[in-house]
Amino acid sequence: MMERPFDLRGKGAVITGSSRGIGRAIAEALALQGANVIVSSRKLAACEEVAAAINAGEAGRATAVAASIGSKADIERLFAESVKILGGVDILVCNAASNPHYGSMSSISDEQFEKILRNNVLANHWLCQLAIPGMTARGDGSIIIISSIGGYRGSEVIGAYNISKAADMQLARGDRAAAATALRSIEAPQAPPMVRLGSRRLLGISSVRSRRWSRGRRRRWPSWSPVSRRRRPSWRGSRIVRFASTSRSTSSRISPNRRTSWR
Repeated sequence: MMERPFDLRGKGAVITGSSRGIGRAIAEALALQGANVIVSSRKLAACEEVAAAINAGEAGRATAVAASIGSKADIERLFAESVKILGGVDILVCNAASNPHYGSMSSISDEQFEKILRNNVLANHWLCQLAIPGMTARGDGSIIIISSIGGYRGSEVIGAYNISKAADMQLARGDRAAAATALRSIEAPQAPPMVRLGSRRLLGISSVRSRRWSRGRRRRWPSWSPVSRRRRPSWRGSRIVRFASTSRSTSSRISPNRRTSWR
């Protein structure tokens, strides 16, 4: 039998934007550890392809549910269907995001800015609102919001996107603070940079992101980037498994009240 260092058997996970890239890697990594996952993005066919690949394995099962993160009705339907299929949502990964504008803040239209904030921040807020009550009632669960190191930096070309990623970090902190009255402690890891706030997890509300650049726009990694290297989607998936797991081995690697960041 395959060894599962972070056992997620019996857990139900919803991953938005999981038909490709980092989201797909996260869905595959969670399923590999035994979680049953909901693969979601706008296009059902793409979701079904990923779900079929996961179901061809010997671990967790996957179900495709199409939804647009820009639609509150779609998000509510996604969550309701996920609860029906999984029996409850133990792990929520808010990965989907968009950036319709590549250029200066002075040239972005109101419609583009509103789309970024709606898809990257408000959608995550809606999902957290739906997931947190059930998690706090059970005293167990993990919410992981995919953020970006850009949330710490200004940019001459993706400024609005970076604003949304900074807001995601604060969304994680705010939701964690609001839930703290019902739980003893909450961990909010974030990578990169890796920022862990709090101690041992009962409900992990997290913010994680790797920088992604549009195809063809950046052939070389920017010299000013603190990361200084690209990360493979599979690497992100393994990190999310760690954050999502309630394994004692996970908690033991996290120092209580430790806070680290890259400047």
